[in-house]
Amino acid sequence: MLTSPAGGLGEGIRSATENAGAMVVLGIDPGLANCGFGVVVRRSHRLVATDGGVITTAAGVAPERRLATLHERLGELLDEHRPDAVALEALFFGQNVRTAFAVGQARGIVLLAAGQRGIDCVDYTPQQVKGSVCGAGRADKGQVARMVQTLLSLPAPPRPDHAADALAVAICHANHAPFVAAAAVAG
Repeated sequence: MLTSPAGGLGEGIRSATENAGAMVVLGIDPGLANCGFGVVVRRSHRLVATDGGVITTAAGVAPERRLATLHERLGELLDEHRPDAVALEALFFGQNVRTAFAVGQARGIVLLAAGQRGIDCVDYTPQQVKGSVCGAGRADKGQVARMVQTLLSLPAPPRPDHAADALAVAICHANHAPFVAAAAVAG
């Protein structure tokens, strides 16, 4: 199920043709139970959130069905927003191997859906995302949500946390990509 976070992200939705000349980034906070997504459009130096929310799958459903649901919903998002890139939060191995495995499966589904459409994917570590959005790689979730709110001129911090994290990943790439492109041209 697609759910939009509080903060009215849907109010700024634009079609792909209205985004001509802009860079559209789909940020993903991967997860099997809750996969956060956020769409950020960069036009010149202005960032605008056009969509965001969480794709959820039920715990009692077989893993292959949950992954199929995630693939279908991600495909719908990719087809609707036609991003120039998909930015993912890199896999973080904590204490829970089972969670890391499920996140890895979800990441694979994201990569597959983007690859089927010829869309480039870029990974950012949690520290890179926090550093890009907050200026410090050790910022907490509340700080990240407030900075996402500020950078995207949202009326409130995006909720839930997975959506805020996905928007932060999209912001990180939207701010980072022009420098990578300039370096490629110069090199």
